Amino acid sequence: MIDTVLRLAPFTIRLRSELPGLALHLETFYAGATEAPGGQFVDFDIELLPGTGLRRWWRPQVRFLLDGAEFFLPLPAEQAGPVFEWGLNWCVASQALGYLVMHAAVLARNGQALMLPGFPGAGKSTLCASLALIEGWQLLSDELAILDPARGELLPHPRPISLKNASIEVVRGFPGARIGPVYTDTRKGTVTHAAVPEASLAMSEQGARVRWVLFPRFVAGQPPAIEEIDRAEAFKLIAEQSFNRERMGGVGFDAMMGLLGGARCFTAQYGSTSEGLAVIREITGEQA
Repeated sequence: MIDTVLRLAPFTIRLRSELPGLALHLETFYAGATEAPGGQFVDFDIELLPGTGLRRWWRPQVRFLLDGAEFFLPLPAEQAGPVFEWGLNWCVASQALGYLVMHAAVLARNGQALMLPGFPGAGKSTLCASLALIEGWQLLSDELAILDPARGELLPHPRPISLKNASIEVVRGFPGARIGPVYTDTRKGTVTHAAVPEASLAMSEQGARVRWVLFPRFVAGQPPAIEEIDRAEAFKLIAEQSFNRERMGGVGFDAMMGLLGGARCFTAQYGSTSEGLAVIREITGEQA
């Protein structure tokens, strides 16, 4: 039986479950983040429970509950690890208080953040894994950019990098990559996760200010191309990837304006991981 508290900056989560697949997921990716429950304040109280009735034994299912309420249809029990990650993403995107949350990967060097908003298929998770595992960037998040309006910084939320389909074998070949179980026939296809580098975990309380915003687009077989765009266009594109800006009202608007205040913004297409890394080096002024 799992009954643990996870400190996944900037949030504290209580997690309860009896599903063995989730226990394996926690052991693989969160061994250093767990502690015994003891009256701590928690942001999210999550349970992953087995299906009811015959579903406990016949085609077992996993149910995701937040504060005792069930918000999603059950999924196959063997997908408990991904269900936890998807469900926690939903909690952060829809329930976190006081933060502006956007769909983007975020990495940093020396307190300067590179933000990679992207629609599905843009290739941002593979680029994110490349930067964290090969180039040594600090991973703040591969899915959720979390902005603290009071500090004007993006906050680390380092969790396993979500990979799917063709990107799995690409990242598996990276030096030092630690890949978890592979799940087939999920609602996102074949998925797995890559562990966060230890160096990024050690910096999990260190935020960063946005210096570069890149909207990547993977187009197989096409030559790389970069275009710098103005902040007004970037604001519009990021707003489409924001989960709660409208709910935050003027605070959210001002926070997003401040986010872009010192940033250079680009769109880019690339046809391979190495080309994507070259694009980022050109944008950030780094040497290969």
